[in-house]
Amino acid sequence: MNDGSLRLYVQCRAEDGVGRIGYVDVDPENPTHVLRVSKEPVLDVGAPGAFDDNGVFQTSVVQAADGRLFMYYVGFELCHHIRYRLLTGLAVSNDGGETFQKVKTTPILERSATEMHFRCGPFVWPATDGGYQMWYVAGSEWEEIDGKPMPVYDIRYAESVDGVHWPEEGRIVLQVKRDKEHGFGRPYIVKKENYYQMFYSIRKKSPCAYRMGYAESEDGIHWQRKDEEIGLDVSIVGWDSEAIEYAAVVDVGNRTLCFYNGNDFGGTGFGVAELVK
Repeated sequence: MNDGSLRLYVQCRAEDGVGRIGYVDVDPENPTHVLRVSKEPVLDVGAPGAFDDNGVFQTSVVQAADGRLFMYYVGFELCHHIRYRLLTGLAVSNDGGETFQKVKTTPILERSATEMHFRCGPFVWPATDGGYQMWYVAGSEWEEIDGKPMPVYDIRYAESVDGVHWPEEGRIVLQVKRDKEHGFGRPYIVKKENYYQMFYSIRKKSPCAYRMGYAESEDGIHWQRKDEEIGLDVSIVGWDSEAIEYAAVVDVGNRTLCFYNGNDFGGTGFGVAELVK
């Protein structure tokens, strides 16, 4: 932010479990020091019957060429024959991120023949040669694990000219290992000088909970999994002792910080870890 603070957009859940998006500003020199918290949601749920009528959660905020902020978010829709559907929407801010307005009331990633139930978890940034790149989660399957239907989805890649209109399906760039995993959480991409880093969450079958994953790529398309190098796991006890997910990695000066969620998809908040080099 202009005052040097670091803004994190977060989903806050009400007592009924429905989430809305707000923000938390922290001191980058001491990221456990909270400076400000939004008093009202910056983005609310959609009207009854909309794809986002039962919750919204942000996954990527980027600055467009004209200075506006694009917030890519996921709408949570309860269903009858499947548990839920997750599709992607877009909201825009003209006031520096204090409020966002939806570009349209329907998804920008609508369901398609090969991505029926999930087109969600997008990480987006402007491409160096124009347009936009997106890494996201998509799929059409469910798998019963411990008597409960669980979603199955891979990480895919797509490109857009304007950041609003996207193809009906993307290219699979990271597949789950179906014997041990059933899905991934939102990828977070970091561009280094000669390669890309991807931080993502792995939905394990046993235990049926999230763990962190890590991969590297020379071109952003072909990835090599290096999960053992992530160096961040659940705690023995406490708020992140059962699950750990949704890494957001940022360089602050000569430090690298990783903000993340813990048990119950971040039910008690979020934490921060620092890379030990």
